[in-house]
Amino acid sequence: MAIVINLDVMMAKRKKGLTELAGEVDITLANLSILKNNKAKAVRLSTLDAICRALDCQPGDILEYVEDQKDE
Repeated sequence: MAIVINLDVMMAKRKKGLTELAGEVDITLANLSILKNNKAKAVRLSTLDAICRALDCQPGDILEYVEDQKDE
């Protein structure tokens, strides 16, 4: 997938653990872990908003577009 979720990087920069962030964002540990491990297929804007508030960052700090590698 061309969109990479760098939530783990932002969490490390802000020194926030999974449990702490899950509580602040009001999301289950399982769902937050899916986001953190870049396994999510979608993310609600309300969830992204809550994560950005909790981590004091911009959506672009978490989401990154990386062009897919094409096999030649």
